[in-house]
Amino acid sequence: MKEQSNKKQLSYTREKLEFEIPSWNQIYTLLLKIAEAVKKSKYEPDIIVGVSRGGWIPARIMVDLLENPKLANVATEYYLGVADTKQEPTITQPISISVEDKKVLVVDDVADTGESLKLVNTHLKEHGASEIRIATIYYKQWSVTVPQYYAKETCLWIIFPWEQKEAVKKVVEKFGAEGITEEDAKEKLISSGLDKELVERFIKEAAEEEQ
Repeated sequence: MKEQSNKKQLSYTREKLEFEIPSWNQIYTLLLKIAEAVKKSKYEPDIIVGVSRGGWIPARIMVDLLENPKLANVATEYYLGVADTKQEPTITQPISISVEDKKVLVVDDVADTGESLKLVNTHLKEHGASEIRIATIYYKQWSVTVPQYYAKETCLWIIFPWEQKEAVKKVVEKFGAEGITEEDAKEKLISSGLDKELVERFIKEAAEEEQ
Protein backbone atom coordinates (compact mmCIF):
# COMPACT_ATOMS: atom_id res chain seq x y z
CA MET A 1 0.00 0.00 0.00
CA LYS A 2 2.81 2.42 0.79
CA GLU A 3 4.47 1.75 -2.56
CA GLN A 4 1.22 2.55 -4.37
CA SER A 5 0.85 5.76 -2.38
CA ASN A 6 4.37 6.85 -3.34
CA LYS A 7 3.65 6.22 -7.01
CA LYS A 8 0.53 8.33 -6.68
CA GLN A 9 2.42 11.24 -5.17
CA LEU A 10 5.02 11.07 -7.93
CA SER A 11 2.38 11.07 -10.65
CA TYR A 12 0.70 14.11 -9.11
CA THR A 13 3.90 16.15 -9.06
CA ARG A 14 4.93 15.57 -12.64
CA GLU A 15 4.48 18.27 -15.24
CA LYS A 16 1.90 16.16 -17.07
CA LEU A 17 -0.61 16.05 -14.25
CA GLU A 18 -3.82 14.60 -15.67
CA PHE A 19 -7.31 15.68 -14.65
CA GLU A 20 -10.76 14.15 -14.64
CA ILE A 21 -13.45 16.82 -14.85
CA PRO A 22 -16.94 15.36 -14.48
CA SER A 23 -20.01 17.43 -15.31
CA TRP A 24 -22.97 17.92 -12.98
CA ASN A 25 -24.95 15.39 -15.02
CA GLN A 26 -22.14 12.84 -14.84
CA ILE A 27 -21.91 13.28 -11.07
CA TYR A 28 -25.65 12.76 -10.73
CA THR A 29 -25.50 9.61 -12.83
CA LEU A 30 -22.70 8.23 -10.64
CA LEU A 31 -24.68 9.02 -7.48
CA LEU A 32 -27.68 7.21 -8.94
CA LYS A 33 -25.43 4.20 -9.37
CA ILE A 34 -24.35 4.38 -5.73
CA ALA A 35 -27.93 4.75 -4.52
CA GLU A 36 -28.91 1.65 -6.47
CA ALA A 37 -26.02 -0.27 -4.90
CA VAL A 38 -27.04 0.80 -1.39
CA LYS A 39 -30.62 -0.29 -2.00
CA LYS A 40 -29.52 -3.58 -3.52
CA SER A 41 -27.38 -4.31 -0.44
CA LYS A 42 -30.44 -3.80 1.78
CA TYR A 43 -28.53 -1.32 3.91
CA GLU A 44 -30.93 1.21 5.43
CA PRO A 45 -28.99 3.95 7.22
CA ASP A 46 -30.63 5.96 9.96
CA ILE A 47 -28.42 8.94 9.17
CA ILE A 48 -26.45 10.09 6.13
CA VAL A 49 -23.28 11.97 7.06
CA GLY A 50 -21.65 14.30 4.56
CA VAL A 51 -17.93 14.86 4.97
CA SER A 52 -17.11 18.52 4.58
CA ARG A 53 -16.36 19.95 2.22
CA GLY A 54 -16.40 17.61 -0.75
CA GLY A 55 -19.11 15.34 0.60
CA TRP A 56 -21.73 17.99 1.32
CA ILE A 57 -23.37 18.15 -2.09
CA PRO A 58 -23.19 14.38 -2.79
CA ALA A 59 -24.65 13.69 0.67
CA ARG A 60 -27.59 16.02 0.04
CA ILE A 61 -28.29 14.27 -3.24
CA MET A 62 -28.08 10.85 -1.57
CA VAL A 63 -30.64 12.01 1.00
CA ASP A 64 -33.01 12.62 -1.90
CA LEU A 65 -32.20 9.43 -3.80
CA LEU A 66 -32.48 7.20 -0.73
CA GLU A 67 -35.46 9.16 0.63
CA ASN A 68 -33.70 9.51 3.94
CA PRO A 69 -34.44 12.84 5.68
CA LYS A 70 -31.72 12.55 8.30
CA LEU A 71 -28.63 14.46 7.16
CA ALA A 72 -25.65 15.28 9.35
CA ASN A 73 -22.23 16.81 8.86
CA VAL A 74 -18.67 16.20 9.95
CA ALA A 75 -15.73 18.32 8.81
CA THR A 76 -12.13 17.31 8.28
CA GLU A 77 -9.06 19.13 7.05
CA TYR A 78 -6.29 17.41 5.14
CA TYR A 79 -5.68 18.71 1.62
CA LEU A 80 -4.06 22.13 1.31
CA GLY A 81 -3.79 22.15 -2.48
CA VAL A 82 -3.36 19.85 -5.47
CA ALA A 83 -1.68 16.75 -4.00
CA ASP A 84 -0.53 18.85 -1.04
CA THR A 85 -1.63 17.56 2.34
CA LYS A 86 -1.11 18.27 6.00
CA GLN A 87 0.90 15.79 8.06
CA GLU A 88 -2.33 14.07 9.02
CA PRO A 89 -6.06 14.83 8.80
CA THR A 90 -7.92 16.44 11.69
CA ILE A 91 -11.58 16.72 12.66
CA THR A 92 -12.42 20.43 12.51
CA GLN A 93 -16.16 20.03 13.16
CA PRO A 94 -17.44 17.02 15.13
CA ILE A 95 -20.49 15.10 14.00
CA SER A 96 -23.40 17.55 14.09
CA ILE A 97 -26.05 15.24 15.61
CA SER A 98 -26.07 12.15 17.78
CA VAL A 99 -25.24 8.91 15.99
CA GLU A 100 -25.40 6.72 19.08
CA ASP A 101 -26.86 3.29 18.21
CA LYS A 102 -27.50 4.51 14.65
CA LYS A 103 -26.63 2.99 11.29
CA VAL A 104 -24.68 5.58 9.34
CA LEU A 105 -23.86 6.08 5.68
CA VAL A 106 -20.82 8.34 5.28
CA VAL A 107 -20.74 10.16 1.94
CA ASP A 108 -17.71 11.87 0.40
CA ASP A 109 -16.60 12.82 -3.09
CA VAL A 110 -13.49 10.65 -3.35
CA ALA A 111 -11.44 8.10 -1.44
CA ASP A 112 -7.97 9.32 -2.40
CA THR A 113 -5.47 8.69 0.39
CA GLY A 114 -8.42 7.47 2.48
CA GLU A 115 -6.91 8.99 5.61
CA SER A 116 -9.76 11.45 6.22
CA LEU A 117 -12.36 8.72 5.79
CA LYS A 118 -10.45 6.50 8.20
CA LEU A 119 -10.49 9.32 10.75
CA VAL A 120 -14.22 9.95 10.25
CA ASN A 121 -14.95 6.25 10.69
CA THR A 122 -13.07 6.23 14.00
CA HIS A 123 -14.81 9.45 15.08
CA LEU A 124 -18.27 8.00 14.45
CA LYS A 125 -17.41 4.78 16.27
CA GLU A 126 -16.28 6.84 19.26
CA HIS A 127 -19.67 8.58 19.17
CA GLY A 128 -21.50 5.26 19.35
CA ALA A 129 -22.58 4.52 15.78
CA SER A 130 -23.79 0.92 15.59
CA GLU A 131 -22.76 0.41 11.95
CA ILE A 132 -20.87 2.57 9.50
CA ARG A 133 -20.64 2.21 5.75
CA ILE A 134 -18.88 4.56 3.38
CA ALA A 135 -19.91 5.74 -0.07
CA THR A 136 -17.74 7.83 -2.37
CA ILE A 137 -18.24 8.87 -5.97
CA TYR A 138 -14.65 8.00 -6.87
CA TYR A 139 -12.16 5.50 -5.44
CA LYS A 140 -8.40 5.33 -5.95
CA GLN A 141 -6.68 2.01 -5.50
CA TRP A 142 -4.02 3.34 -3.11
CA SER A 143 -6.62 4.55 -0.60
CA VAL A 144 -6.17 3.09 2.90
CA THR A 145 -9.97 3.10 3.15
CA VAL A 146 -11.99 1.05 0.68
CA PRO A 147 -15.60 2.31 0.55
CA GLN A 148 -18.40 -0.23 0.62
CA TYR A 149 -19.95 1.74 -2.24
CA TYR A 150 -18.27 3.71 -5.01
CA ALA A 151 -19.24 4.44 -8.58
CA LYS A 152 -15.96 4.83 -10.42
CA GLU A 153 -12.26 4.10 -9.99
CA THR A 154 -9.67 6.57 -11.24
CA CYS A 155 -6.02 7.50 -10.84
CA LEU A 156 -6.51 11.08 -12.07
CA TRP A 157 -6.84 14.29 -10.09
CA ILE A 158 -10.57 15.11 -10.04
CA ILE A 159 -11.97 18.60 -10.37
CA PHE A 160 -15.58 18.52 -9.23
CA PRO A 161 -18.22 20.99 -10.51
CA TRP A 162 -18.55 22.61 -7.08
CA GLU A 163 -14.86 23.49 -6.75
CA GLN A 164 -13.83 24.75 -10.17
CA LYS A 165 -12.77 28.26 -9.14
CA GLU A 166 -10.71 26.98 -6.23
CA ALA A 167 -9.19 24.25 -8.38
CA VAL A 168 -8.15 26.64 -11.15
CA LYS A 169 -6.40 28.88 -8.66
CA LYS A 170 -4.58 26.03 -6.95
CA VAL A 171 -3.54 24.36 -10.22
CA VAL A 172 -2.08 27.61 -11.51
CA GLU A 173 -0.22 28.07 -8.21
CA LYS A 174 1.10 24.51 -8.26
CA PHE A 175 2.21 24.67 -11.87
CA GLY A 176 3.83 28.05 -11.26
CA ALA A 177 5.84 26.59 -8.37
CA GLU A 178 7.10 23.93 -10.79
CA GLY A 179 8.15 26.49 -13.38
CA ILE A 180 5.12 26.03 -15.66
CA THR A 181 3.68 29.25 -17.07
CA GLU A 182 0.18 30.47 -16.33
CA GLU A 183 -0.67 30.20 -20.02
CA ASP A 184 0.41 26.56 -20.11
CA ALA A 185 -1.61 25.86 -16.96
CA LYS A 186 -4.63 27.51 -18.56
CA GLU A 187 -4.31 25.46 -21.72
CA LYS A 188 -3.91 22.28 -19.68
CA LEU A 189 -7.13 22.96 -17.78
CA ILE A 190 -9.07 23.82 -20.92
CA SER A 191 -7.82 20.80 -22.85
CA SER A 192 -8.80 18.62 -19.88
CA GLY A 193 -12.40 19.75 -20.17
CA LEU A 194 -12.89 22.92 -18.14
CA ASP A 195 -14.86 25.70 -19.81
CA LYS A 196 -12.50 28.21 -21.45
CA GLU A 197 -14.44 31.28 -20.35
CA LEU A 198 -14.60 30.10 -16.76
CA VAL A 199 -10.88 29.28 -16.64
CA GLU A 200 -9.97 32.70 -18.00
CA ARG A 201 -12.40 34.40 -15.62
CA PHE A 202 -11.09 32.59 -12.54
CA ILE A 203 -7.44 33.26 -13.46
CA LYS A 204 -8.24 36.93 -13.97
CA GLU A 205 -10.06 37.15 -10.63
CA ALA A 206 -7.15 35.45 -8.85
CA ALA A 207 -4.72 37.95 -10.39
CA GLU A 208 -6.91 40.87 -9.31
CA GLU A 209 -7.08 39.54 -5.76
CA GLU A 210 -3.28 39.55 -5.57
CA GLN A 211 -3.03 43.21 -6.56
